Formats: sequence, C-alpha cells, structure tokens
Amino acid sequence: MKRRNFIKLAGFAAFSSVFSDASADIFSSNESDSSRPNVLLIMADDCTFRDLPLYGGENAYTPNINQLASEGLVFNKAYLSEAMCLPCRSELQTGLHPISNGASWNHSKCRNDIKSAPHYLSELGYRAGLTGKRHIRPKSAFPFDYIEGFDQKCVRNPTQPHDTQYIRRYMEDDSSPFYLSVCLVEPHAPWVMGDASRYPADQLKLPPNMADTQETRDNFSKYLAEITYMDSQVGDILEALEQSGKADNTLVLFSSEQGSKFPGNKWTNWDTGLHTALIARWPGVAPVNKRTEAMVQYCDFLPTIIELAGGNPEELEFDGKSFLDVIKGNTNKHRDYVFGIHNNVPEGPQYPIRTVFDGQYRYIRNLCPDRLYIEKHVMGGADFWHSWVSSSYNQEDVYKLVERFTRRPAEQLYHTSEDPYEMNNLADNPDYSEIKNKLSDRLDKWMAQENDPGAPIDTMEALEAARNQNHIY
Repeated sequence: MKRRNFIKLAGFAAFSSVFSDASADIFSSNESDSSRPNVLLIMADDCTFRDLPLYGGENAYTPNINQLASEGLVFNKAYLSEAMCLPCRSELQTGLHPISNGASWNHSKCRNDIKSAPHYLSELGYRAGLTGKRHIRPKSAFPFDYIEGFDQKCVRNPTQPHDTQYIRRYMEDDSSPFYLSVCLVEPHAPWVMGDASRYPADQLKLPPNMADTQETRDNFSKYLAEITYMDSQVGDILEALEQSGKADNTLVLFSSEQGSKFPGNKWTNWDTGLHTALIARWPGVAPVNKRTEAMVQYCDFLPTIIELAGGNPEELEFDGKSFLDVIKGNTNKHRDYVFGIHNNVPEGPQYPIRTVFDGQYRYIRNLCPDRLYIEKHVMGGADFWHSWVSSSYNQEDVYKLVERFTRRPAEQLYHTSEDPYEMNNLADNPDYSEIKNKLSDRLDKWMAQENDPGAPIDTMEALEAARNQNHIY
C-alpha cells in the first residue's frame, strides 16, 4: 500500500473517533436532525454534456433538467478523472482519483481498505442510500443502503420501469438526514427507450466530431430519445422529493457522468469524454439561475458533502477538496487544474492516456502513440463506426475523423475554450510551446504525486493483480 493511503486510513480513524464522541451531543435533539440538510445526487449514464441544451446542445428536449438549472447553479467546468463508469463512480464516492483508490480500469474494483461516502457520513449521523446502477466494487468499500425502484443493469433491453415510492420512503424517514444517489441507466447504449420519432434523423444537427453518415444519424436519433427519457426520470425523482416534504432542505446535484458511446467521447481524454454536466439546487442557499466558471472534479464531491454534513474533510487526505463555498455562491474559483487518465485494458489493447486542463487549454499525452487506438465496444459491433470506415475511402472529412480516433500523436494541445470539440491540435505550433511545456510539467508532477507509473499500469497483468487485491502499482 502506498504511504499516502496509510495516512488516509489514519485520518479516517481520527475522524471517526472525534465524531463518535460528538455525535451523542449533536443528535440528542430531534430538532438538529430535522434541520440538517439532505443531499440528493441524480446521475445520468454516458451522456455527453454538450448534447444537453443546458450546454449548447441543439437537438435534445430536456424540460426537467432545464427547469432544475433555472432553480440553481450551473457549473460550466465540472470534470471526472476517467471517462468510464466504474472508475468515475468510484472517484465520486471515495474522494480519490482512480490510481489512489485502485479502480483505474473499467470492470475492476477499489482496494478492500478504501472508505467511501457511507463510512464517513454514518459517523456524522447521515444515512447513505443508492438506487439504480451500481458499478462500484467491492461491496465492503461501498456499504450503501441499496434501494429498489430503478434498474441496475445499464445494457438491459428494455430498461425496467422505475418506481419512485422506494426513494420517497427513504427520503421521508425522519430518523436522520440522507445522502441519496439515484443512478440512472440512460442514455447508456443500447438506445432503446423514449420516442425516437420526435428526432427525425435527417433533421438533426450533428456535432463536428461525428461523421455524417446515415447510421450515425439513426443512432444519434435513438440516443437523443434516451436523453429525453432520462429527463422524464429526473422529473419523477424531483417530484418524489417534493412529495417527501424535504425539497426545501435538500441540496440536489445533477450530473451527466461521462460522454456517450459515439467515437471521441467515452473512453477518451478529450473534453467530450471527461467534461460532465453539473447543476446544484439548494433553496435559499445556492444562487438561482446562475452559472459558475469554478472548476471542480468528481473527487471533490465527497469532501463537499462531508463539509455540508458538519464534518471537516481537511482532516482526511482526499484527492479532492470541498467546493461548498462555490455552491453557496461565495466564490467563483475552486481548482487551477483538473486531471484525467485512460487505461484501455480491458476495453481494448493497451493505450494509456493522461491529460491536464487549466480551464482554457487541454494538454493530452498518449503514452503509446505508435500503437493503434482500439475500443471494442465502439469498433467491434457499432454500425455507425463501420459506416465511418466504409465511407472514409472517398470522403476526406470522414477519413480525418477515423484517423483522429485511431492514430494519435504523442502530444496534443487544444485551446478548448475556443475549440470546444478539440479538433485543432496545437502541440506542434511553436506559438503555443510555452503553454504546452507548462501543462506537460504540471501533468508530470500530478502523475508523480499519484504514484502513476504510466504505460505499465495499462496491462492485463496489472488489472488482474488489482482484481486479486495484489496491486503491483
């Protein structure tokens, strides 16, 4: 185990001791429990943030998400560390980057010694519940109250109907305040829910990082229908909160998770993979119908919730830090940099990637640039990808998108604030060498801080060792 993780465990022990003594006084009064704020986290699944109207999407219909945004604070720059389900969800619930918690591959698991939200919040007198998609392991590291009502399986066809009575009962319980994660399975592929007929394929406006083929349009239509279906679930969840009588004393957080299955989003370190939607609504506390440029990352969520619950996250050595002051409207700044990684195993052969973003420019380092990038879910069975390849022989613009996805240089630099889909690589432009070198140096320091060995960790040997709790890195 890394030394920094021994420190984390020692910090947790001290934290537990302090609050186990204090809890008798804190919770001796029913009044203190009823007045303490609740937290409701709603998470979509594989929804590229730029496809939401809230962030400039020109196709999807999302009235409930739009309404939530009008009632709270919208984060323009929220990120996760790895654009895959298990790593990013583990990051959010542990406050640790993927290398730190052990879950730096998809379909892996955190180390057995890792603590997560239920451990910390129980010491503060909070219940921690989760319903819907889990994709966090092992169970000992995530001892949530697991609640019925939402489908757990993201690839089921069709998605099981949801029933909000279970989460409403959990919220109505007056014995203690709650932290409840409602993890939806839309719009994760297969795109089978919602009404695709409301999105005629020939009328859609495709993003510039997607090839304009009929198969792409047909699939994009189905994906947009699932976004609208997901939005209706958001509406039902918020209605259940209202029915519970707890809405006025609950911080609601909505996040879109990572980017979609379309090439260039999920499983990448481009902005459309790592950038996530984030809305914070807290009646009487958070600004209303406002936006913030403060940069936050998924590892910041748990420290924020701990501070809201009355704890001191600085006593614990999280990778993240609380952004509660941003939610309260006290500041418009949080991080100077956000970071990202990608380990391609087991989603494809070795292709490790690392990135850093400063709010304006994104630097990406491809650690094995001589290899082809291959992702089995996109390239193995997706008809839209096959249409890109078959169209590339006589359409130069499609060829460039196929090449962009499969053959990447050692370094990439994008002026993301001006080039939001990151189509223009500036890494070889001497006018940007100072910016590139500064970000490259910052990425080196972060990797050293995380004890990240780079390419050697993106192997089946390292993954299997982690699965067997015998981490070699």
